Parts: sequence; C-alpha cells; structure tokens
Amino acid sequence: MEMLMEYMAKGFVTMLSISMPCVLTAAGIGLVVGILQAVTQVQEQTIAAAPKILAVFLVIVVGGVGFVKLLTNLFTDGMAIAFNVIPKSDNYVLSSDYYKYTKPPFMDEFNAAEPNGINKDFSKDANAPTGLGTKMKNQEKYIPGRESADPKPDFLEGITIRNKRGR
Repeated sequence: MEMLMEYMAKGFVTMLSISMPCVLTAAGIGLVVGILQAVTQVQEQTIAAAPKILAVFLVIVVGGVGFVKLLTNLFTDGMAIAFNVIPKSDNYVLSSDYYKYTKPPFMDEFNAAEPNGINKDFSKDANAPTGLGTKMKNQEKYIPGRESADPKPDFLEGITIRNKRGR
C-alpha cells in the first residue's frame, strides 16, 4: 500500500511541476500588466489577456520537452508497478478459493435458461412482450447494491485465479 501512496505522491509532484511554471508566468504577467494599467489609468480587461496567453504559450513551448519527459517517467513507473510489482506481491492477489464463498450475481437467471437460450418459464401469451422486459415466474426481485456485496477480481487477479484452477 505504501508503494501506491508513493506513486500517487509522485503523480501530484509531477502535476505541480508541469502546471506551476505556467501558473506563475500568468500571475507574473498579470501583476505587471495590472501595475501598468494602474499607472496609465487604462482599465481595460482584455489588455491583460493577450500577454498572458503569449507568455504561457512560450513557457509550454520552451518546457514542453521536459514536461513530456516527466509524464513519460511517471507512466513508465506506473506500468512497472502495475505489471511487474503488483502481480508478484501476495498482498494484492486474491487466493485461489476466492469464489468459494461468493456467488456471481444473476446466476439464477443463467441456470434457468434452456441451452438454446429460450427460457421455459416465460409467459405463454403470444401478445406478451419479449426480451428484457419479460418477467420470469418465481424470479427473485432485483435488489440494488447486490453486486457490490460480491467483490470481483480485477483483470490480473482473474488471470491468477484461472491459472491456479488449471483453466
């Protein structure tokens, strides 16, 4: 968990390293233009916008390569953690008997269907609506939040579980 917190902190530092030069440049230009407007008594709001836009654009052009390198390093570190560190750590991988105590949601509906996909419990009325709106007999009512009670493994955990089961 500490590793993920460190990575998140590195992301915040990267975000500040990229945005801070642009924000400080815009603030500095705004201060200088504000002082000039106060001295000349010209109070036009649009005069400050053009120098700010040009200055921030120049900062992005000059520092763009460095910004891209910072983001590339952050992305590379994130992929290394995601694909090399976390799958090898037992703290982040589910045990092989994970599904022993859980039941996937809507399993009853899958078991009630015949192999050809037609459910024999549907109403026999020819005028009855078909498809998703059709009700089955003895169907338990859907309870919102039920799927949140059955945690699901993510992609890497699912691969690990399938490999341990021998599939």
